[in-house]
Amino acid sequence: MQMDDWQARVTALWADDTIDDDERVERMRVLAEQAPHPALGAFELGGAFDSAAREAEADRHYAAAAASGLASIDPARAAQLTIQHASTLRNLGRVDEAIAMLEAVPAHPAVGAAPAVFLALALHSAGRGDEALRVAIEAIEPGLPRYHRSVRAYAAALTESEVD
Repeated sequence: MQMDDWQARVTALWADDTIDDDERVERMRVLAEQAPHPALGAFELGGAFDSAAREAEADRHYAAAAASGLASIDPARAAQLTIQHASTLRNLGRVDEAIAMLEAVPAHPAVGAAPAVFLALALHSAGRGDEALRVAIEAIEPGLPRYHRSVRAYAAALTESEVD
């Protein structure tokens, strides 16, 4: 199947609010088999499982997408993969893995500040509330119309005692 046609079908499936999670997974399973590259199919199928709160299955497909070279064929999806996979790992109780994954994610315009938001959630889950708040504040600081210096200083102060 051609990439444009496949992508249109994937987009339409995600936009279809008339189906339940199980039907979305089954339809995505078919599309994943028809994907122009195995990494693309694994990523989208992982997302369908993730959306259906079937994290263990999502984890397997996300790992397969990464192992199949998603980063080299679709960097935007690879950026999404890191966030989605880390969020799944956090939900599975594998918080340290999620934190490590999110700390290493390269910046990509397709996800903006989302890695920092999900890192803050993972840090919070790990009981590292001050770090979580600092990461969240630092993620939104660039978008503030003013108070940049103050906000950066307050954020840094949240974890200063940890460094001492």
